[in-house]
Amino acid sequence: MAHASKKVKYEHNSTKSDTNGFTPVKQLDLNQDPSRILFAYWVPNVSGGLVISKIPQKTSWDLASNVRYAQAAEATGFEYALTQIRFTASYGAANQHESVSFSQALLHNTTRLKVIAAILPGPWNPAVVAKQIASIDNYTNGRIAVNIVSGWFKGEFTSIGQWWLDHSERYRRSNEFIRAVKGIWTAGEEGFTFGGDFYQFRDYHLSPKPLQKPHPEIFQGGNSDDARVNGAEVSDWYFMNGNDLDGFRDQIADVKARARKVGREDHVRFAVNGFVILRDTEEEAFHVLQEIQGKADAEAIKAFQDAVKQAGASTSNKEGMWANSKAEDLVQYNDGFKTKLIGTKEQIAERIVLLKALGVNLILTAFLHYEDDIERFGKEVLPLVRKLEADGRGVDVEDEIGRTGDVYRK
Repeated sequence: MAHASKKVKYEHNSTKSDTNGFTPVKQLDLNQDPSRILFAYWVPNVSGGLVISKIPQKTSWDLASNVRYAQAAEATGFEYALTQIRFTASYGAANQHESVSFSQALLHNTTRLKVIAAILPGPWNPAVVAKQIASIDNYTNGRIAVNIVSGWFKGEFTSIGQWWLDHSERYRRSNEFIRAVKGIWTAGEEGFTFGGDFYQFRDYHLSPKPLQKPHPEIFQGGNSDDARVNGAEVSDWYFMNGNDLDGFRDQIADVKARARKVGREDHVRFAVNGFVILRDTEEEAFHVLQEIQGKADAEAIKAFQDAVKQAGASTSNKEGMWANSKAEDLVQYNDGFKTKLIGTKEQIAERIVLLKALGVNLILTAFLHYEDDIERFGKEVLPLVRKLEADGRGVDVEDEIGRTGDVYRK
């Protein structure tokens, strides 16, 4: 059973506070248990928010707004933030800030939050990424991580003169990319030598090395066999889209089984995407969901759906990302509605500890109104989750399924 956590008081103070009005809190009192489930949020560094909908959103993509979101998240107990990677306008994201530089800007405006920078093999070379991330790691006392995105949008590659590879080849390239970056970060005095199909290195020396040991964390996601292979073989974290109960259990078990075959079962952790709609009543929350979906940008969603067919249904096991997503699911990019973090604070907390019992180690959240919702989630839901964990919840999977599992069944 987890150790009892101390009661934490959160407050917003417009006079005696940091530059954005948030009074620093004792975050470590809240986040003491090393076995706790972790929390991250999608950084809206591209325009359009986190839903493909014409519903009004109190969410901005500029740096000043994102600094406020990062500081609010850090103050209320979030551990991670994930920046997005886009090289061109698509599906409601007319403007895009570059992920690595944006991550560094957020890091310089926070003190504890770890930021995960999205990286796209193809446009980036492993040596450039290894150097960038190692330098930022030194600047920020070890608070940078990477998310290796294999790519799904063909136009994003061809418009900048990059070869568009088949699905399996994109993931095979990502596998080599991760091996190369890790090798560069951890190579000894002999330097790094690597002979792959996509990348080659000979006696390459990187200095300074990252502060984090053995290296900064590496995230990677996807549903296909190719993605699961990479999750098992080379990644530290495996991102999953929203799913139903059986889908979550099968995916975690499958990746663990693959990792076991290569001696990495204890080295892979699991993260799941979830769109949060927190309201005082379940009815209010579902009304917001219906409004988001009812005002969906149908034209953009159809274009998105067509673009991701190659990344989903065309994979060998027909289980790639978005292969089984309906139009209403695609209103939120990574099937976030399916994770069912929609309702009251008590309902959402209960579902989070069920996900923990299933084997999920991190919840990646997204919101409609970042100006309000990220802080409210941190103040209201996160302490409830910590209380449930302190009471021994989130451990017995069958007990948690009995309490909450019906909401996730097909």
